[in-house]
Amino acid sequence: MSINTKLCSILDIKYPILQGGMAWVATGELAAAVSKAGGLGIIGSGNAPADVVRKEIKKVKKATDKPFAVNLMLLSPYIEDVIDMVIEENVPIVTTGAGNPGKYIDRFNKAGIKVVPVVPSVALGRRMERVGVDAMIAEGHEAGGHIGRLTTMALIPQLANKVDTPIIAAGGIADGRGMAAALSLGASGVQIGTRFVCSKECTAADEFKKAILKSRDRDAVVTGRSTGHPVRNLKNKLTRKLDKLEKEGVSKEKIEELGSGKLRLAAREGDVDNGSVMAGQISGMINEILPVSDIINNIIKETEEVMLNNCDNIVGGNDND
Repeated sequence: MSINTKLCSILDIKYPILQGGMAWVATGELAAAVSKAGGLGIIGSGNAPADVVRKEIKKVKKATDKPFAVNLMLLSPYIEDVIDMVIEENVPIVTTGAGNPGKYIDRFNKAGIKVVPVVPSVALGRRMERVGVDAMIAEGHEAGGHIGRLTTMALIPQLANKVDTPIIAAGGIADGRGMAAALSLGASGVQIGTRFVCSKECTAADEFKKAILKSRDRDAVVTGRSTGHPVRNLKNKLTRKLDKLEKEGVSKEKIEELGSGKLRLAAREGDVDNGSVMAGQISGMINEILPVSDIINNIIKETEEVMLNNCDNIVGGNDND
């Protein structure tokens, strides 16, 4: 069995696996490694200015000629400059978050850039299909970082019932079992974030990676619900402080002020007590740091095994019948 879907043809990749565009974590080094291994590496632009993102693009281009993407945070104060630069650099694919990319679609189309937005709901997915995106990332509540309300397992089949555009499942996926489940629910591929943090090529601080390796099943908690922009992090001093302030009813502005800059503090400086260790609910499944190529090959091999075993079980039926 070969795990090759419609998404592979659209994005010109060997395997239908995307690496999450995580700010301060998804650098050129990680994106290049994922693309070289057959997936789609994604540079996380976050709120960085265009010249900073350009440097990461140059790293990928120097390391591989395989397709890659840049994740665009549409609420970034530098978004217009970053989009101009992405077009100038002939980036083949962009993924988008924190907004609607509709007003940029024509520019991207004219530049030959494929557009893949993150959608947390069926309504937004249908809207994105109408504006002509190439695929969409349906991200469930299990993911690390900013999250929506629906779980991946509930969102994917409902979205698949309503759109014809290829769907990429994200949130709660770290191995072949998760990928097989996503494909069975109607997805054409998966996006994986937390698992790739714990790769040798990821340049995040060692303390950040170790925090994930030490985590257990209930350690990925949600903060910031009162602001309307909930975030999933591993619990630490910061999450306890945020939880306390939210229970006290402090203002949205105070909550956001406390959280500002904390992802960089954890991911780059290694302060995993006072920083924001954004990671998904599958963190407790990860127990080793591996090369990106091994991670992808293991996922594909396990996906094939799971799907073949499921087929055998269905065909074989019950010997007592």
